[in-house]
Order: sequence, then structure tokens, then C-alpha cells
Amino acid sequence: MPFDPLLAIYIIPLVAIWLLFHWYRRNAERRHTAARDAAEAAGLTAPASLHPVIDEALCLGCGACVRACPEGEIIGLIGGKAELIEPTHCIGHGACKAACPYEAISLVFGTETRGIELPLVDHEFQTNVPGIFIAGELGGMGLIRNAIEQGRQAMEAIARQKNRSPGAAGMLDVFVVGAGPAGLAATLGAKAKGLKSVTVEQDTLGGTVAHFPRGKLVMTRPAELPLVGMVKFRETTKEALLGFWEDVVKRTGIAVNYQERVDMVTPLPDGGFEVITTRARYLTRSVLLAIGRRGTPRKLEVPGEELQKVVYRLIDPKQYQGQRVVVVGGGDSAVEAAISVAEEKDTRVLLSYRGDAFTRLKPKNRARLEGLAAARKIDVQLKSTIKSIDLQSVELQFDGNRTRVENDAVIVCAGGILPTGFLRSIGISVDTKFGTA
Repeated sequence: MPFDPLLAIYIIPLVAIWLLFHWYRRNAERRHTAARDAAEAAGLTAPASLHPVIDEALCLGCGACVRACPEGEIIGLIGGKAELIEPTHCIGHGACKAACPYEAISLVFGTETRGIELPLVDHEFQTNVPGIFIAGELGGMGLIRNAIEQGRQAMEAIARQKNRSPGAAGMLDVFVVGAGPAGLAATLGAKAKGLKSVTVEQDTLGGTVAHFPRGKLVMTRPAELPLVGMVKFRETTKEALLGFWEDVVKRTGIAVNYQERVDMVTPLPDGGFEVITTRARYLTRSVLLAIGRRGTPRKLEVPGEELQKVVYRLIDPKQYQGQRVVVVGGGDSAVEAAISVAEEKDTRVLLSYRGDAFTRLKPKNRARLEGLAAARKIDVQLKSTIKSIDLQSVELQFDGNRTRVENDAVIVCAGGILPTGFLRSIGISVDTKFGTA
């Protein structure tokens, strides 16, 4: 049968589309493989929050999960199967699971080798201690939208309980701990419901967001704030988001007691709780914990640490212009702080880390650190620890030898102490998740 030239009109475009598709898939696979290998080489393999696990037997490599993720290519296609290629960048959207047409994705906490401790809460965010609720990052959800939703929903549950069993006269209806997204949403919800409440924050407005590096992009999705309405951020900066929260506080008239830390929560014999803080004593019918997983900053426990020149997070690098700064820590937060300060005019930065290598840095941070170290903008001192601090210097120990370094400021980025002990002290059950829901 002779070949019909008219068929070429249909065959050639189809072949071109097929070749273009496979060219695109091969390039994408190379990119995804490189991202996965870089994460593994940097030790960035342990997700900090809720994350997907892909069943290879069910995955057909359609790519729906890759396209659905609002954070970019956190999941990639390798060998025709979906794979989590940027584990530490996953913040638990869950959009991948919803998009998968083959039900090949489960959402879990922790991994088989690295567990994550989470308090046990029910569908209303109430713990095993009746009257104590938990919302936001402390419950394992790092996404800002989810934190807002949990704070709002938890407060609705608290309001329903009040209607069923009013507390004793003179008691607060709810005591809110934390002024991050969950705590602020809950505080707004308490005012909207007419509840008598107090909100305290051991640090400053914004919670975990306030600890992000200056200018860092914050990804979030639309969420409903009581008294405010729908918040429709898609991509913004830390400064813009904190500015938004400040405006919300002013417009709604809610009150937050800053620099007030909770020391103890004790159940009362006739119901309700006594809350002792660094400033006062409160009696409340219920407590909402929205304190995040960072907990209290880990301190160095050395003489002189109480000096005002010692801080535990970087707020504005510009304040360190022309100064001699020591940054302590070996994680991304410490390296990002050192980089930001080193880029200021006439600033001298010493980065002190007790380990013998940086093993868990994002590739971009590692490259910038190496460049600034080569340019002598940052003096990297591995296997070093601070032994004492005074107004003009710090004492460092290197391999058993001590030396004094002239210094104007110290930024400690040594992580935080998880509040697990605090939770257990008030009777809240904490479970360790090893790759389970």
C-alpha cells in the first residue's frame, strides 16, 4: 500500500510533540536528581514537619504531585517515580496528596530513623488534659495558613465549651500563650466570641516568622482571620508580613503582653488552671498553647552571657555596621546571620562552631559562606567554643587552647530547647512519630 503524503501532516507534529515531551522529562529528571543528591550530600534529609511518603508500587509518575506543590519542586520525578527531593523545604501543605490520582501519597511525621515528638490532640486541638489546647507549629504544622486555621478553630471549640460549662466568677475564659500566627488568630477569635482572655508572648510579635532572616520570603495561602476577614498573601517578605500583623493588632485593639514567659500551669481542684508567669498569676478556665517548636533559645551557659551585647537572633544586620561580631552555631540560621552581618560595611565576623564541619547546610548558604571566608569577610573557626564574655572581648577555646578576641557583639544561633519537658510537666502526653501519621 503506497504511503499517503497527507499522513505526514499528522505524524510529524505528533513525533515532534513526543520528542519535546521526552526531552523535557529527561531535563527535569536530571534537575531533580541533582537536587536530591545535593540535599543528601548536605545531610538535609530529615523533614521538620508533616511530609509526603510515596508508595512506588502505586505511583505511575504522572507528575500531578510535582505540579501541585505551592513551594516549587519539593517533589521530583526520578526513574519514572515521584520522590521527595528537598525534604527540609517541605512544610506540610498536603497539596501533593490531594492531587495524586492514584492514592500513592501518605502524609506522615518523622522518618523511620529520626522521630519527631508531638503532643497528642483531638480533632478540636484539645490535649489529653481537658481544657488545654494546642495550635500551630507545636502540633507539627509549620505552614502559616494551617497555624491560623488551627488557632481560629481551637478558639471556636473553647467558646463552645464555655457555653456548655461556664467557669467560676473572676476567671479568664482562656489564656493564650504565644503571639505567632496561631496565637494571634486565637486572640482575635477570643475577642470576636466575647471571651475574657489574656495573651502573653515571651519574645516579640510574629512567633517563628520574627526569627526568619531579614527579607526572607514567606510562602503562605489565603486564610480567614477573625475580625479581619480573608488574608490573601501568596508570596511576601518577613517584614511585610510582620507589618501586616502589627496593623491587625492596632486595628482590632487586641492586647499582647510581650516579654512575659509562662513558668507553670497547674490544674485547680474545682476546674480550670492557675498560670504562673514571670510577671503575674492568672486563673483561667482554659489554656491555648501556640508557642511553636523552637521553645526557649539554647544558651551558652558561660560567664558574661547576661550582657546586653549578647542576643539569640538577628533582627537587623545594619545595627552591626563597623563592629566586631561573633556568631555562634553551625546550622543555616547561624550561617545566614554571619553572612548578613558580614555583608555590612566595615564589619568583622567570626563564626564559631563546636563541630569539625558544617554537615547540614543548604547548598546556597554553603557556597556563600565559602566565598565570604575566601574573601576574609568571615573568619570561620571550627571546633571552637566560647568560654566567657566581657564588654570588650570573648574568650574562645580551640582544640584545648584559649585565646581572647576583641568583640562588640555576640549572636547565638544554637537552636531552641523543645518544650517537651514543659508539656509533660502539666500532664500533656507526647508521642514520638517515626514516619507515621
